[in-house]
Amino acid sequence: MTSNTDAVEPDESATKRTRRDYLTYGGAVAVGGLLAGCTGGGAESDPAGSDGNGTDPTDGGSGDSDDSTADDAGDESYTASISPVGEVTFESPPETVFTRLTHHADMAFALGRGDGITAMHAPDYYDGLWNQYIERLPGVSLDWSGLYSSWEPDKEKLYELDSDVHLADPAWITQLESWDREGVDEIAERVSPWFGNSLSDRHQEPTPEWADGYEYYGLWEQFERVAEAFGERERYEALAAVHEEILGTIETRLPPEEERPTAVMIAAADIEEIYAYTLSNPGFLTSHTRPLGPRDAFEGSVESGTVVDFETILDADPDVILYLGGMEPGTDMAGRRAAFEEDPVGSEVTAVRNDRIHPQGARYQGPILNLFQLEMTAKQLYPDAFGEWPRYESGPYPEIPEDERLFDRERVAEIINGDA
Repeated sequence: MTSNTDAVEPDESATKRTRRDYLTYGGAVAVGGLLAGCTGGGAESDPAGSDGNGTDPTDGGSGDSDDSTADDAGDESYTASISPVGEVTFESPPETVFTRLTHHADMAFALGRGDGITAMHAPDYYDGLWNQYIERLPGVSLDWSGLYSSWEPDKEKLYELDSDVHLADPAWITQLESWDREGVDEIAERVSPWFGNSLSDRHQEPTPEWADGYEYYGLWEQFERVAEAFGERERYEALAAVHEEILGTIETRLPPEEERPTAVMIAAADIEEIYAYTLSNPGFLTSHTRPLGPRDAFEGSVESGTVVDFETILDADPDVILYLGGMEPGTDMAGRRAAFEEDPVGSEVTAVRNDRIHPQGARYQGPILNLFQLEMTAKQLYPDAFGEWPRYESGPYPEIPEDERLFDRERVAEIINGDA
């Protein structure tokens, strides 16, 4: 979808004041310091419902954030900060949330704002994919179907959505043809602030106007900052504890490096055009594979997003093939395997001969998908250490025997629902 660059501006009375009057307009960048809290009506918004690495190689949170501060007694406003926006002041926790990429949508969902999401990239696709996993969280539901698809967001649509916060990276938004710095500043002033970071996905370079001081975050480090913006420190800490526990389990059971399998990650809507992705490069896209330390079958010779063929894959000859999007309801995993098995070249790949083509979910994962993907990938790569991954063809995330699960589903469900 393309943005309407010729959209008519709102009338003068609408542009002068929104229901989120801002207190300050300053800080390191233009949108820093804007007041974002809603003064009413957030819960009444329509709840209907692709895609950084931090200081820890296992992608853990920093654990020392003190960005959220309270003002004088009687003033409930608070601040949170994130690069590239800087410091933002909220008068109350946001309820309705604009997102563009799914790592941010998952963060809002994890913090109990799943029904408040107003927009996201490819909502119907990711609604189907996420629900494959959410099926295993008792008492938790998610409905993103029918939301505004925000890959190329229209500025006037952002006025119409009137979200309490734009959980998206303005440095990425301004890379779109229909947006510039003036446009994102306008939305921050007249609707609500931006509060997100996306170039941490694979440590992309920002454009010059954002380059000064742009920081890269690990997935859980960014989640911590987002939780501060929503006033949800306790929810973050509870989920971070689950994450640290699964990382500890992985660390204690991982075999020595020389005994680990070689692996590749691929994606293909059409088997004639296969995209390969790296497994351990910096960025939150590898936050579920990097802690597991598989050996790159391509040995660094293939960059993420490179188109490869069966011959290239056979030359690398991986022990395991991880198939992105394989958990999405519309993906035919049986057909994907058959395409390899029936090809004279593809059938010779070790992973194919040993029936080790496994589904994956999405690289733009938030905390909830990350927990599931750490568990499933651990089992796909190291069945002897973490238990067998069931041969998956369709349906929701498989039922894993309770004694072979790497995290507590009920605990995570309670946290999301606010019952912990």
